[in-house]
Amino acid sequence: MAATSTTATVTPLLIHLLRGATDHASVAATHAKLLKVGTASAVSSCNHIIAAYCRCGVTARAHDLFDGMPERDVISWTALMSGYSSTGRPRLAVSLLRDMSHSGVPPNAFTFSTAVSACARLADAGLGRKVHARAEVEGYASDAVVATALVDMYGKAGDVEAARAVFDGMAAPARNAVSWGSMLSVYAQNALGREAIQLFAEFRTKGNFMAPNHFMLSSVVNACAGVGRLGVGKSVHGTALRFGHGCNGVIVVALVDMYSKCGFYEYSRKLFDRIEHPSVICYTSIIVAAAKYGLGRCALTFFNEMIDRDVQPNSVTLLGVMHACSHSGLVDTGLHLLHSMQSKYDIHPCASHYTCAVDMLGRAGRLEEAFELANEAQVEGRDALMLWSSLLSACRTHRRLDLATRAAHRVSEFNQDVAGALVVMSNAYTSAGQTDNAAAVWSNMRRRGIQKDPGCSWIEIKDIPYVFYAGLVSPSGARAGEVMMLLDELEGKMREKGYKGGLGSSRVFDAHEEDGEDGKGEMVGVHSELLALGFGLLVIPKGMTIRVMKNLRMCCDCHDAFKLISDIMEREFVVRDLNRFHHFKMGSCSCNDYW
Repeated sequence: MAATSTTATVTPLLIHLLRGATDHASVAATHAKLLKVGTASAVSSCNHIIAAYCRCGVTARAHDLFDGMPERDVISWTALMSGYSSTGRPRLAVSLLRDMSHSGVPPNAFTFSTAVSACARLADAGLGRKVHARAEVEGYASDAVVATALVDMYGKAGDVEAARAVFDGMAAPARNAVSWGSMLSVYAQNALGREAIQLFAEFRTKGNFMAPNHFMLSSVVNACAGVGRLGVGKSVHGTALRFGHGCNGVIVVALVDMYSKCGFYEYSRKLFDRIEHPSVICYTSIIVAAAKYGLGRCALTFFNEMIDRDVQPNSVTLLGVMHACSHSGLVDTGLHLLHSMQSKYDIHPCASHYTCAVDMLGRAGRLEEAFELANEAQVEGRDALMLWSSLLSACRTHRRLDLATRAAHRVSEFNQDVAGALVVMSNAYTSAGQTDNAAAVWSNMRRRGIQKDPGCSWIEIKDIPYVFYAGLVSPSGARAGEVMMLLDELEGKMREKGYKGGLGSSRVFDAHEEDGEDGKGEMVGVHSELLALGFGLLVIPKGMTIRVMKNLRMCCDCHDAFKLISDIMEREFVVRDLNRFHHFKMGSCSCNDYW
């Protein structure tokens, strides 16, 4: 009787120790004590031991124990599944769900959410759909936890439509802050910033007065960063402060990134300076921000500071420092970092580091060195395409048609995502007066069905984005005519100052003037950033900086035009293009032509 009483008293204490154990030795010792008191074979005890071994990453020992159980319940199966998923073996976790179906033990909601999360780690939508179908059959697909896991899984697998379908299928009362946050994260992770912002607005009106959590807020801030929506970003920042998340590390890092990508580096710096103990993620974010603004020496100062504070850099940190060197003309410093990162920081240079180094040499006109490094770099697939495309662009900038042809030959070996590089090659031929070869490039693109992504630029006026495409001034609405007149006037003044580029013709096509629709408001050849600038000059009061976002790299002609217009109009402009920020003021640009 006394032994039974002792066992009943000791076992709960040992189980409590198992729950708090964080290392293999502690789990093994407690397991041994449970064996000694004779309760280790009980299903509940075995489940706790399996979970503890899995938590410590010793899944092999957990599986041995699982195999030796005379009887298993749903917790036994789910605990082992969770262990395999969390230790980087998600496919084994999903296979356990299949084995479970033959064991006679029915899965529960947590089992399915665990299996779905394993599919999310694999980013395997096909496997995820099979688990989803099984959950439907078992009646658990509508469970809030399972549905939220499905939203996350489809998002990580890139199937945004399926994620939204699951989200829309959830009953309104079942949607909690985690569910809304998961759908927001899906949009943000898949570069659908506008949809994420729209969903957040929907949450604020239909979310039954739920308070946003910090994961949701960080997703919206990241979305604002991606599409350059400063107004919404500031509003979300205010929301984070109101709900007590202003000091949350995840949100602060997202805000640092958002303000920098929206053209407010000074705000990013202020937020960063308030962080008492910046992590590697915080340092990386501010280093990348400084790099985008061409503040190479500032980025290096941050880097040296983090090293002095014993914050170990990661691969992305070093890439950010190299980008800073590339955009500031600090070529030798960047090359030294490339060649020393293995010995100094135990980080092996990857394809992105080599691409950045090649780009850095190309910008500086050291094209022979760039070609030598490009040939040495062991890169394949899309990484190789980016490397050779970068080199091709540099050859065109420095008017080295001989080397551009060599780079173009390497680019032509690829079948996807080559439109931008081929356009660069066509422009290189045009600059050299070889119009027949330029036409041949375009003919080849048409034959292969390759289409160039349309260039677009947007400007935010009172929290409303106005998106412009090349040659199309209609987003200016009733002021379209004024924009055309202003650009005509500016072109004349620029010519007087020696401008040799072209804004394109501002002649308006009114092929269907009688219906006032097709063709109206078009300006042949005018690039989208100039149209956005023209609109901004009309509607943004003097004294305020005009900020323009662009989805492609700014061309040389537009760059020269912005410099001259900043002098003529005595205005400041900030342009975020695909590569970096340009701050135009009094006829000069912050990039100093390292762009």
